[in-house]
Amino acid sequence: DQPTRGIDVGAKAEIYELINALAEEGTSILLISDELDELIHLSDQIVVLKKGAVAKVYPNETRDVEKDQLLSSMVG
Repeated sequence: DQPTRGIDVGAKAEIYELINALAEEGTSILLISDELDELIHLSDQIVVLKKGAVAKVYPNETRDVEKDQLLSSMVG
């Protein structure tokens, strides 16, 4: 939950590297973040929850989900 909140850019890059390395080894990671760029660049799948229910699921293996799509699901 918010793995990079309040840390400097260098530490953030190290955390991203660690997350990617674990994922490449086959580790499942549940990443919760309000930073959309972070979600898009680190996630194979993005699930938007709204009022306790799944609002939208975005496959993201190619890292091509747009911020506008996510925002629309979050507020629409």
